[in-house]
Amino acid sequence: MKIIQLLDEYPKCFVVNVDNVGSKQMQQIRISLRGTAIVLMGKNTMMRKAIRGHLDKNPGLERLLNHIKGNVGFVFTQEDLVDVRDKIIANKVSAPAKAGAIAPIDVIIPAQNTGLGPEKTSFFQALSIPTKISRGTIEIMNDVHLIKKDEKVGASEATLLNMLNISPFTYGLKIQQVYDSGTIFEPEILDIKPEDIRARFLEGVRNVASLSLQIGYPTLASVPHSIANGFKNLLAIAVATEIDFKEADKTKEILKDPSKLAAVLAAAAPAAAAPASPKKEEKKEEKKEESESDDDMGFGLFD
Repeated sequence: MKIIQLLDEYPKCFVVNVDNVGSKQMQQIRISLRGTAIVLMGKNTMMRKAIRGHLDKNPGLERLLNHIKGNVGFVFTQEDLVDVRDKIIANKVSAPAKAGAIAPIDVIIPAQNTGLGPEKTSFFQALSIPTKISRGTIEIMNDVHLIKKDEKVGASEATLLNMLNISPFTYGLKIQQVYDSGTIFEPEILDIKPEDIRARFLEGVRNVASLSLQIGYPTLASVPHSIANGFKNLLAIAVATEIDFKEADKTKEILKDPSKLAAVLAAAAPAAAAPASPKKEEKKEEKKEESESDDDMGFGLFD
């Protein structure tokens, strides 16, 4: 009844893995999320049964069933998913390496003086760690890649880390999936910003424009480029022949007297550096001048 109530009340939730999270840490996580989100833990079979019994009212919940595996729970919220995600990730505690545990990260021991006596030298030799005796203590000469990510921690490695008082791992709630109003997705999706979406969209527009220009099929994306290319062709014809029209006069003047190009560029530079607060009429005149300049007439396909 509780999970169904929360699923009806909260449209968004995180499916989190709670491996290696102790009761004290779980209590701290609940306190930090108080007023923002609710953490619910339960038996997987009971959670699946409750969700299946509620599918007739909310079919979108079926997407959650495949992800209720292992030691998982739910974090329900109505707040912004990114803010809640950050709070969940922030609640981590350091933990020593235990033999048989799966390493969540690579463990590298930096070169250092261990403070251990020479009687421990054989222990380092067994792990193929280069050492030397410095001032009566063992010194590790080089950085040592002791444990690789996703590998089991051996008894010798765990003992060495404990001897050096190194707690290499941090544990907390690990977000596996995000559920939002019937849609479920990877947590990495939350890192996508509007700028990223805009950049991908513009990339697609450029691809459509390129393809359309190549095959001669006009589209909304390619028409501006087609018009610009056609105008450049007209200018080229006007320059190579005696044909005159208003837009080509300035180009011909610049070609006859290149010094005028420097004057046009000098006049355009202050206008570009000035604050964008001129009147509408001044904007129109500036745009007209820029469109007639030879500099803008040679712009590339996607400028």
